[in-house]
Parts: sequence; C-alpha cells; structure tokens
Amino acid sequence: MYLLALPGMAFILLFDYVPMYGIVLAFQDYNPFGGILHSDWVGFAHFARLFKHPDFWLVLRNTLVISLLNLVLFFPTPIVLALLLNEVRSHWFQRTVQTIVYLPHFVSWVVICSLTITLMNSEGLVTQLVHFLGFPKVQLLLDTKLFWGMITLQSIWKEAGWGTIIFLAALAGINPELYEAARVDGANRWQQMRSITIPALMSTVVVLLLLRIGYIMSLSFDQLYIMGNPMVNSVAEVFDTYVFKAGVLQGNFSFAAAVGLFKSVVGLVLILGSNYLAKKTSDNYLF
Repeated sequence: MYLLALPGMAFILLFDYVPMYGIVLAFQDYNPFGGILHSDWVGFAHFARLFKHPDFWLVLRNTLVISLLNLVLFFPTPIVLALLLNEVRSHWFQRTVQTIVYLPHFVSWVVICSLTITLMNSEGLVTQLVHFLGFPKVQLLLDTKLFWGMITLQSIWKEAGWGTIIFLAALAGINPELYEAARVDGANRWQQMRSITIPALMSTVVVLLLLRIGYIMSLSFDQLYIMGNPMVNSVAEVFDTYVFKAGVLQGNFSFAAAVGLFKSVVGLVLILGSNYLAKKTSDNYLF
C-alpha cells in the first residue's frame, strides 16, 4: 500500500512542499541576480502596497463574486446530474450520456474560449440568433452585465460532467438492500431518492464543499485571461490575472509572491473556519 501511495506522495512533496521556500520572496525586494539569499528584506511592504492599491478592492470583489456564483450555481450541478444519471435504468443510455458530458473536460480553455468568442462576437452565430429573435443587437462579449453569467455557464458546461464522477462513485456504494426495503414499504422513486440517496450522498457533498470553499480565491486563469478585454476589465480582473499582469509581466516577482501568499492565507482561514462550523453542526467534516 505504501509503494502504491509513493508516486502520489512524491508528486505532492516535489511540487507542493519543496517550492514553499519561495514564500520568502513576498518579504523581500527580490533581485534575480542576487537570488533569494542576497535580496534585500522589506518585511510587509509588498502587502501594504497590495492593500493600498486602488485596484485591490475591485479585484477582490470580482474574485469573490465569480467564486460565489460558481459555488451557488456550478457546485450543485454535478450533484443534480449524478442523481439524474443514477435514476437511469438503461445502462447503455447512462454510459452514453456520461461519455458526452465528460468530453468537454478534455477540451482546453483556449479552445472553449475561442469557440465562445467566435460564436458571440458582433457577427457570430449566437449574436445573429439573438437579433433574429427580436432582441436588440448587442456586443455580448463587451457587456459587463453579462460577463459573470457567461463565465459561470462556461464553467458549468466544461466541468459539470467531470464533477459527477465522485458523486456517482459515492452513489454506487449505497447498499441496494436499502432500496429493496423501501420498495417493499411502497416508496416511489422520488421518496427513495429523498430518504436514501440524498442522505447517503451528504458526507461526500460536505467534504467537497469544504474543499471548494478553500479555493474560493482561486479561479481559472486561462479562462478569465482569454475572455477578458479592456471593455470588461472592470468585472474580469481577478487575483490570478492580476498577479500575472502586475507581478510577472512587470517583473515584480516579490509583489506577485505577496499576492499569492495572501490568497493562500485567505483560503486556509476559510477552510479552517468552514470545517470548524461543519464539525460543530454535523457529523461530516474534513478533520
């Protein structure tokens, strides 16, 4: 068992723990020629710069709003989809639907965003269809009111099918005798789902929800960087793109490290706080 776990442990150690020495960049005025050992120590200067920057609250708002939309709209979608697939009795139809909804996960964000831009630009098929149905012709990609919803729908379409895997695995572990006993007692399909399936799934839902809350400050860089443009920058700029533009492109590696550390600390606080609440209010929690 330890030998089987060794590749995964080595991966986590090499890519998650070894690079953590770079956290010190957030407290230095990093000089590429001097390296970490010979760069000047500036303490919390980069954090003060971040919090005083006029774009900080804008970036924080955009990150939280998009994350909350994903939490409210995207997170339940794989659960509902898994419950619906679980109720399908035709195995070939179930496998066919599973395959179809899995496929978008294997398509890169570059391709998906390119298709979206092609379909929704001023002469795109979706724009023309909206205009044909009698609605005023608008620039869908340049409308700040539509951007958050478009990003959320993209995420749902791409990842909802893949997210059903864990929930379907949890559903497969439910004892079939429970359903047989429920049918003997006269329970219909909806009553079986409400009394057996959903309660059995709750532990998995809570664990994944807690993990999801821990990543509330992290979003898909590829998606938002490609879909963003100067007209919607006020609603598209999030910490992931902000770090790249203000930190990496301008060579401010220490500032980028400070923003990344801020995100990580907030995520840690959120996951510890939500786990504490879950532990106090239910029997389902991480640790």
